[in-house]
Amino acid sequence: MSRFVSPRFLAVALLIPVIFTGCTRDPNVRKQRFLESGNRYRDQGKLREAAIQYANAVQIDPRFAEAHYQLGETYLKLKDYNRAYAELSRTVDLAPDNYTAQADLANLLISARQLKQAQPHLDVLHEKQADSADTHLAWANLYAAQGNLDLALQETQKAVAAEPNRAESYLNLAMLQLRANQPDQAETSLKKSVDLAPKLMAAQLALGGFYQGRNQFAEAEQQFKHALEVDPKDPAPYAAYVRLLVQENKKPEAEAFLKQAKTDFPDNSEGYRLLGDFYFAEGDLDKATDEYGSLHKDHPKDLQVTKNYVQLLILKNRLDEAGKLNDGILKTNSHEADALVFRGEIQLRNGDINGSVDSLQQAIRNDSNNGVAHYQLGLAYAAQNNQAEAEAELRQAVTLRPDITDADRSLAAMELQQGDFDGLAQTAEEIIRSAPNLPDGYLTRATAEMNTKKYSAAEQDMRKASEVAPASPAPYVAMGNLHQVQKQYAVAIKFYQQALDHDPASTEGLQGLMNTYLAEKQTDQAIAAAKAQIAKSPNSSGFYDLLGSAFFEKKNFAEADTAFHKSVELDKNNSDALMKLAQTQAAEGSASQALATYQQSIKDHPKEISFYLLAGMMYESQGNWDQAKNMYQQALNVQPNNPLASNNLAYVMLQQGGNVDVALAMAQTARRGMPDSPNAADTLGWAYYQKGVYQSAIDMFQESLRLNEKKGGAEDATVHYHLALAYEKANQPTLARQQLERALKINPNNGDAKKALSELRG
Repeated sequence: MSRFVSPRFLAVALLIPVIFTGCTRDPNVRKQRFLESGNRYRDQGKLREAAIQYANAVQIDPRFAEAHYQLGETYLKLKDYNRAYAELSRTVDLAPDNYTAQADLANLLISARQLKQAQPHLDVLHEKQADSADTHLAWANLYAAQGNLDLALQETQKAVAAEPNRAESYLNLAMLQLRANQPDQAETSLKKSVDLAPKLMAAQLALGGFYQGRNQFAEAEQQFKHALEVDPKDPAPYAAYVRLLVQENKKPEAEAFLKQAKTDFPDNSEGYRLLGDFYFAEGDLDKATDEYGSLHKDHPKDLQVTKNYVQLLILKNRLDEAGKLNDGILKTNSHEADALVFRGEIQLRNGDINGSVDSLQQAIRNDSNNGVAHYQLGLAYAAQNNQAEAEAELRQAVTLRPDITDADRSLAAMELQQGDFDGLAQTAEEIIRSAPNLPDGYLTRATAEMNTKKYSAAEQDMRKASEVAPASPAPYVAMGNLHQVQKQYAVAIKFYQQALDHDPASTEGLQGLMNTYLAEKQTDQAIAAAKAQIAKSPNSSGFYDLLGSAFFEKKNFAEADTAFHKSVELDKNNSDALMKLAQTQAAEGSASQALATYQQSIKDHPKEISFYLLAGMMYESQGNWDQAKNMYQQALNVQPNNPLASNNLAYVMLQQGGNVDVALAMAQTARRGMPDSPNAADTLGWAYYQKGVYQSAIDMFQESLRLNEKKGGAEDATVHYHLALAYEKANQPTLARQQLERALKINPNNGDAKKALSELRG
């Protein structure tokens, strides 16, 4: 309707607001208008506009069940699952007989692996709508999540029988048939789904994906191009077609296609983000960051663009820029979960671990199902050396978001460190399930198999990794490791060399090759291998690090010093080379130079705790207790619960006659963080001794000796001396004398033990 009114109609127009005032102010009329407006936007495919109108209706009447339902369904289509869950939950509270909402809510909970929470909704469906296709599909999803494919297939077949012309049922059936290794039946079901609903994009893409998964690239391309014709305004087939091009190693064609696609979606965020997302998926962070920087300028109000740009800036370590942009998001909405996660990431990278934990906990309070928040909180807890909490958060992350393979990788690293090879194998299965076309899962499972001496199975997994990633050196490195552990050195050398042939810059390949030579006592061969590879990749800091290590092994400290200096020159952030350089300087007899290297490294890398610890140990070896104490305290300023720093500081305090209660608390922290450490047990025992709790001290000293024997370490005279003192205080002189004699047998020059034995005899 025109907004301009001719004069002769002005009087009538002025009367209209008066006549209709009662109607337009009626909340029932207004909420209904918003609902109808939302429906129109929904039918036009304008989902965000529809969501706004439904939300307006709900704001007028919070008990308007139909508006809550439509808003929930719209959020589902927008893949905003947290809001969808909230709206659908409100819907079934207000209208329990909305069985479609009950089914959608059950499916949401099942997809989030919250199976117990889904059960009440499934029970309602079974009681009230037992023969409904929605009911059968929801139960099928539950059985599939539980791993019971037979029952899942049975329920889906019932859904097909209940509504034979429902395309979604055939699509679900196809997915289950694929999981049950029934590819021919799956293809038939997919084709039926496409025939029944030619515009159902999920079916179109699933059929293309089926062909792609079977390497039928021509059929896949034909199907994806058909999907593009079905709905040229939907970004999903563009993304699917690009994935096919990438798998066919046609990355230039994919990039060109997406550059054109960007112009096809001037106002569709999902569409104009495709190119930046492609760069990110390909690991080209520079191009991805540049692209998102450009998108942010063109679409400054697009929250998703801003959030993705912040994430890229974090990954590029441009933390100040990321922080400013993220603060802008939080200024608008202080409860924005993703922005709180970003703040936690930034804090963690800046070394503010406690602040990071606080931010991430707040994010989870605002969005308990945010898998990324749980993942990042797991990393923050790990940085605090809170391994139990870290593992719990990482497991919650992979439960909520099985596609976060980095969380699985972090769990795998923990399990490997703990020697939990059964757990490592299970985690590997999850990685394979999430990313079957990447080598990571197969190599992780091979590591578990290799450590349990299942060498044949390990080799099969390594060959599978090579099959899915033929250009990667990693499978060849793994094969080298497999043969090296079996002392098949000649075969191991061949595989390491193949890794270097595939990637001349592979540090892991060269390290494996050199370690094999060193295992055969062929140090010169190891040095020659490093020099040969350096000739091919002269700018590799890692290669010079390895060369320096080989020279150090040969006690050629001058050459080691030169190599480590070169390694640091090429990469000033190579902490390993810096630490080895200081150790080399100490071995050359220049403790002052080594300390200077540590101190400079601390200035350049204030968040790298290892430099504080090594400097503290060097001061401690010199008897400079004040400086040692200072270094350990600074280490704890960086990582407040670091067990090694806590242990060393506690010991120094006990040696200096410091506050025993504080030292005891630190020793207990160290013991919790390093339960298998003989040193931590000894320090805690020493603290108990000085506190006067002699039986606890005896228990800890005995534990220290047991752990040391278990690790195959040389006997420690100091622990025997400490145990003797505790026995003496506990009025057990015979046992005290035995321990002192043992201490002196290990170290005849132990003056403290000599004095104690003399006094005990006297």
